[in-house]
Amino acid sequence: MSRAIAYPPLPDGLRRGLLALLLAASTLTGLPHADAAESGGTTDDQAATAIFAGGCFWCMESDFDKVPGVLSTTSGYTGGSLANPTYEQVSAGRSGHVEALLVRFDPTQTSYAQLLDAYWPNIDPLTATGQFCDIGSQYRSAIFYRTPEQQRLAEASKVALQASGRFTKPIVTEILPAGTFYPAEEYHQDYYRKNPLRYFYYRTTCGRDARLETLWGKRP
Repeated sequence: MSRAIAYPPLPDGLRRGLLALLLAASTLTGLPHADAAESGGTTDDQAATAIFAGGCFWCMESDFDKVPGVLSTTSGYTGGSLANPTYEQVSAGRSGHVEALLVRFDPTQTSYAQLLDAYWPNIDPLTATGQFCDIGSQYRSAIFYRTPEQQRLAEASKVALQASGRFTKPIVTEILPAGTFYPAEEYHQDYYRKNPLRYFYYRTTCGRDARLETLWGKRP
């Protein structure tokens, strides 16, 4: 099932003008997005990467851009068998991919364990059929590990969360080996900055923050 509110990109001139205004006013910073399929575990000597899925990648991108030590985020698709999938194919559930986020971070400023701590409160770990108003396996939550150490840390964090007693239902978030990550179309990148009103309307009507508050308490 595709997301109910999936607007086409604005005309280039209007989009560029809006983006320039938003970036000038924003206090958030980031490096350019990848423009090809990303499959390596690190991008340079000082930066590492992680892949998380938690429903709408617009929302995941917005949440992770606020995490200290995160250098850039890229919305995209992973976990399927079809090469170079399009948004239409993924959102319709025809490619086997899941909407996901590639996070590039500086390990001297944050750690993979800290990224996991940021990940869990931004998803619904109890629902296997999607996230919030987005239903379908293409919107399910998952952690895609890129190294044995990432796998160990991800599995340990899931066990610790289940053992904490916060939830009576089982945590269904999957922990899977990372495959090829395909960046989504350009109009999806930084969507929350390029289209703030549309993004706010989608996030609100989808019930994401209301559900997160129910699960995790008031957000800071």
